[in-house]
Amino acid sequence: MSSLNLDDFTDLIERPDGGTRRDAEERRERQTVPPGALGRLDELGEWLSAAQSSVPVKPIERPRVILFAGDHGVAELGVSARPAGSAAELVRAVLSGESPVAILGRRLDVPVRVVDVALDCDPDGLPAEVAGHRVRRGSGRVDIEDALTAEEAEAAVRAGMAVADEEADSGTDLVVLGDVSVGGTTPAATLVAALCGTDASVVTGRGGVPIDDLAWMRKCAAVRDSLRRARPVLGDQLELLAAVGGADIAAMTGFLLQSAVRRTPVILDGVVAAAAALVAQRVAFRAPDWWLAGHSSGEPAQAKALDRMALDPVLEQGVQVGEGVGALLALPLVRAAAALSAELPERKAEPTAEAGTGDETAAKTGTGDGTATKTATGDGAAAAAHEAE
Repeated sequence: MSSLNLDDFTDLIERPDGGTRRDAEERRERQTVPPGALGRLDELGEWLSAAQSSVPVKPIERPRVILFAGDHGVAELGVSARPAGSAAELVRAVLSGESPVAILGRRLDVPVRVVDVALDCDPDGLPAEVAGHRVRRGSGRVDIEDALTAEEAEAAVRAGMAVADEEADSGTDLVVLGDVSVGGTTPAATLVAALCGTDASVVTGRGGVPIDDLAWMRKCAAVRDSLRRARPVLGDQLELLAAVGGADIAAMTGFLLQSAVRRTPVILDGVVAAAAALVAQRVAFRAPDWWLAGHSSGEPAQAKALDRMALDPVLEQGVQVGEGVGALLALPLVRAAAALSAELPERKAEPTAEAGTGDETAAKTGTGDGTATKTATGDGAAAAAHEAE
């Protein structure tokens, strides 16, 4: 029996500070640019202020991209445009600085960290800091077998929790969360369909590198068969991850839950991150308050999951490449929202009735402006008339 009780997260996770968010909203009402004129940037600034428990909001100074990497056995069915077991090549492109996320990370000055939990390759060929949290070599073929054993599922969730603690302890103040996987969108679609009670065809998309119609039909069949295996274990999220998830998705689930415990805000990338988030929401209903949906990837399972969690994508750019790219593109907007929220000046206070009375008093004593001088002159004329009498 597992020693990890996911139900504990229900009590451990609190919502971002509601009082701070109200203070941020009130401060925004007082700023020179009218509320609403900045569109969603107002909402983003207030969300970040609540997550930080700070008014004004603090700038994001130490963001990081975290990518959980793994291969999925279901890719053997030809449900992905990439060859089964080839996720390690994608990881090496990230590490060498040649992938889209690595290029953007350099340009935006955001470090990228890759965590191997289930790549189908020899771990000795990867840097120790990448392979240090490996759970197993590849995840099982979810249409006919469990992705993980119960022990492996727990180990993967704990690996994600450990990474969340490492980032929080090192001072990371916001995480962009994504995956590097081959075949990962199939178990992700299965998890979303199982948790939302929908059919395979409703959630099955064409992946980051779009597949043709025949591959899409194979993918639909794989999701359908995986759903039959998922439904009996819907009541236990750890069993669900073991049956039809994968080590990377389980690790992302643990990461999201522990990040919420540590009060670290997270921007979610594509469908794999959304599926992990949906599982985490089922574990702890307050957890989604700590997340933003970075973008819409066009995957129907992602749209279904985000709708269920009431998360609206920040961007609609049609980015399908995965690897955290779409979510990373949303980071400059979040930073802009923080800067505007913190640095826009407040309107000057209108003069009060008391302030007006004070001005009149000053005028009568001859210490005010031209009006005061005029009044003083009038008083002098009255005095001269009295003397003449």
